[in-house]
Amino acid sequence: MGKIDFSKLIIRLIRKNDTKIISDFSTYEKDLKDFLVENSIRDQEQFISKTYLLFYNNNLVGYITLLNDSLRVKGPLRTIFLEKNILYKTLPALKIGRLAIDNNYLRQGFGRILLEIAYNSANKICTDISGCRFLTLDAKRNKDSKKDSIHFYKQFNFNVLKNRLKGTTPMYLDIKLNKKYFTS
Repeated sequence: MGKIDFSKLIIRLIRKNDTKIISDFSTYEKDLKDFLVENSIRDQEQFISKTYLLFYNNNLVGYITLLNDSLRVKGPLRTIFLEKNILYKTLPALKIGRLAIDNNYLRQGFGRILLEIAYNSANKICTDISGCRFLTLDAKRNKDSKKDSIHFYKQFNFNVLKNRLKGTTPMYLDIKLNKKYFTS
């Protein structure tokens, strides 16, 4: 596929009647499909998270789930913030709880679009609603380096909070310092 035609993109919240659409979503990460089908609508109804669906040419190409979080500031990160006279032990964040692209649309730029949604949401929160200094996430690790999401997030200047080779690796992005990675 060539360049994305943004006029063919639709981004919207998941709805109760999306069960058929989301059941056809295909991803190599079974737990990401399971969450989408089994928990995303319920979690949204319970005010736990919000799941946004990304459509291209009316096909579901990916989704992102956002929720509130905080980042515990310790170690070298604590030193950086102390030098800026920011004395809190935790700072507010927006968490990317899940981000997945359908197998048929991998490596075409849709993951970046979903990251921009998260970044713009965090930016709107800190500009218009309340404090929000970071984007946080737990990058899924995979033995296949092409499927190891940590490399994707590092392209956008996400930092590793704690190194892990299996499971997930917690990561963060200081939104105040990283505007250049995202368009508005």
